[in-house]
Amino acid sequence: MNIRFYNARILSMNGDFTITTGEVIVCGDRIHYVGAPAAHNLIFDREIDCEKNLLMPGFKNAHTHSAMTFLRSYADDLPLSSWLNDKVFPLEAKLTAEHIYHLSVLAIMEYLTSGITSNFDMYFTPETIAQAALDTGFRTVMTGALNNFTHSLQELEDWHDRFNNGDERISFILGFHAEYTNSLENLEGLAALAHKLRAPVFTHCSETAEEVSGCIERHGITPPALFDRLDLFRYGGGAYHCVHITEEDLDIFAASNLSIVTNPASNLKLASGIAPIQRMLDKGINVAIGTDGPASNNCLDFFREMFLVTGLAKAREEDAAAVDAFAVLEMAVRGGAIAMGLSDCDCLAPGKLADIILIDLKQPNMQPLNNIAKNIVYSGSKQNVTLTMVNGRILYENGHFHIGIAPEQVYAKVNEITQMLTR
Repeated sequence: MNIRFYNARILSMNGDFTITTGEVIVCGDRIHYVGAPAAHNLIFDREIDCEKNLLMPGFKNAHTHSAMTFLRSYADDLPLSSWLNDKVFPLEAKLTAEHIYHLSVLAIMEYLTSGITSNFDMYFTPETIAQAALDTGFRTVMTGALNNFTHSLQELEDWHDRFNNGDERISFILGFHAEYTNSLENLEGLAALAHKLRAPVFTHCSETAEEVSGCIERHGITPPALFDRLDLFRYGGGAYHCVHITEEDLDIFAASNLSIVTNPASNLKLASGIAPIQRMLDKGINVAIGTDGPASNNCLDFFREMFLVTGLAKAREEDAAAVDAFAVLEMAVRGGAIAMGLSDCDCLAPGKLADIILIDLKQPNMQPLNNIAKNIVYSGSKQNVTLTMVNGRILYENGHFHIGIAPEQVYAKVNEITQMLTR
């Protein structure tokens, strides 16, 4: 389809945070034009008057466990070890591939309402995760969850080959769950596979003080130092959380050009701590933002995450200037795109993929328009998202989903699955 967005404010994020006025034209799955109103030799399927609201690139949710929607508000108010071992792992053992498909669709719907146009998902059965994204029109990058109990090196290699050679909305990056759920043999095997494929690797890392102390007890060094010694990140990648991380660990990330994905709401709810985001930025590390899963968050709301990134950083550093709103927007869009390998989705520019959101500026929380970009971070809300487009297709508009399935059907199926798993 050819779609023209006109009468818009535009935050292209193509180099800075300047807001212009004009139009954006989408042809098929790509952006054709961004700029002042001009004559075009095109026939448009739709022309959308933005009414001076804001067009910008979609947010990249760079760490998710989408199918954990069935655990929303089920495993609450517990420390991480009890949360995982007593609540999460026993119920996850009952999941089927079909369950994961339906549970992932629900998460995708929530992502769309928050202006999220792609996610970086770590969970079981990548086949059904990918199918959920394809069926709804969403963009998903998947990563492996190699551990001592599920997934194997051969499966990771097979998924890497399969999902990186098909539909452009689906891709796969090597990954493992965490140091504490993997044998040294697993990690050495994954390093060899990463070298063979010349591929990046992602993992949970230094999420809790207990995790770090356990790694030191087992191996004599911190998780990042262990991964560096094993040469796991020779071809890039990164880690999720990185709350309890040393200066030496950060130097490893900086020297290897790795990404860190921060998950502030999840870390708060599980009392894991506050990541040193300002130190990461000071060292030139690429930082992205993730919601984590709906069992530990429980809300897949990117506006809340953005505010927490800056708010917690200011409190941690005792400095109101720490991690300003522009830095947070950079993390939410371009930082996530870098971490997820989505270089074609990082800004609004001709030739880029059309992953676009429309933000309603005419609601009280966005007025007055002193600084629109900072309003998004400090006062923005899901209620301001009026349209979410992925790959040139409008999937959410004015409270309605266009994903090929009625919301009521999704809700009924998810509740049926949840009742079966939790009884």
